[in-house]
Amino acid sequence: MKKLWIAATGITLALAGTAHAAGDAAAGEKAFKKCKACHTIADGDNVIVKGGKTGPNLFGVVGRQPGSVEGFKYSKSMVAYGETGVVWTEELIAQFIADPKAFLKEHLGDGKAKSKMTFKLKKGSEDVAAYLASLAQ
Repeated sequence: MKKLWIAATGITLALAGTAHAAGDAAAGEKAFKKCKACHTIADGDNVIVKGGKTGPNLFGVVGRQPGSVEGFKYSKSMVAYGETGVVWTEELIAQFIADPKAFLKEHLGDGKAKSKMTFKLKKGSEDVAAYLASLAQ
């Protein structure tokens, strides 16, 4: 009985470890260099990554409602997606940055959905999502 309990505990711990996001935050920090042409990461006056202002500030994006950064002009589709009540998770961010337009089409059920973000990060999107999540912890 004791062996069964130990085996069950080990399996549970192994599964719990993989249930978290699959991304590597350190690799995501490096991959974010492609994103900083359009995005800054700043917590108030504390600038973590100085980048462009074409895209919204990504500090605290995990847990935030899509399309909700004050003063940033989002596409109608992104605003509509945020109005569904969803909040960004690491998984959703990874899916979005891999193909923003396809993501919005799928999640809104609207074949005409558009995103202002035209860049697609096919490789490393999970890593970037993990990096963004690590910054606000």
